[in-house]
Amino acid sequence: MLNWLRTLGGSKSLTKTIPETLWMDTLLQFPFLARRPIAELQELNALTEKFLKQKEFTGARGLKVTDEMAVAIAAQACLPVLHLGLRWYDDFKGIVVHPGAMLARRQVTDQAGVVHYYSETLLGEAMQGGPVTLSWQDVAGAGDSAEHGHNVVIHEFVHKIDMRDGAADGCPPLPTRSAHTAWHAVMQPAYDEFCEKVAMATRFGAEAPWLDDYGARSPAEFFAVACEAYFVNRPRFTQDFAPLTALFDRFFIPK
Repeated sequence: MLNWLRTLGGSKSLTKTIPETLWMDTLLQFPFLARRPIAELQELNALTEKFLKQKEFTGARGLKVTDEMAVAIAAQACLPVLHLGLRWYDDFKGIVVHPGAMLARRQVTDQAGVVHYYSETLLGEAMQGGPVTLSWQDVAGAGDSAEHGHNVVIHEFVHKIDMRDGAADGCPPLPTRSAHTAWHAVMQPAYDEFCEKVAMATRFGAEAPWLDDYGARSPAEFFAVACEAYFVNRPRFTQDFAPLTALFDRFFIPK
């Protein structure tokens, strides 16, 4: 199995297929994939093969990216574009996989012009026009974390979708101004209400929302966090965000 990806990457043919045992093991590891309709799984399998031919995986800090790891990442990354196509990911090629969380050095300039330096622990990162980085530890745990709506691969690849028209702002590229207006008419109230619930939980001990409170950091993070839950635990997500489910359906499953 460990030689399959190398064989695929060196082939000019699209007839190379993911070994059935490798694909079935991936579905068993990530039940939220396996629960999709048979027709969608067939489409996902084909799209995953094409994704693997187009992208390059690199292990960081001595990590060796195996076929199993690459297929697991690719299958999850393809879920948001299952009905949109891989053109949404054509602005980058590299995927860097770290063994665990990454420590990123940051700097920010405050209103007084003072530059502050700090470190931030990341499970993944999407760079505009650049690669996607992922923590394998968190990718591998996605099957268990789906109950809580978490998925680092979907999170970062949704950021890539968001960035197609510039910096991530919580709105993917849409064809018309009216479409943008309609998108924000649903997203903004949902984001505002979510931020209020997070603030009430943090400051006054109210019940914390089910959705990851990381989404309260910005509209872009709210979009990515909401999409995680939408794709891996749609029923639970819809309980709290039915209007967003309808909105996401219109974008991710175009008629």
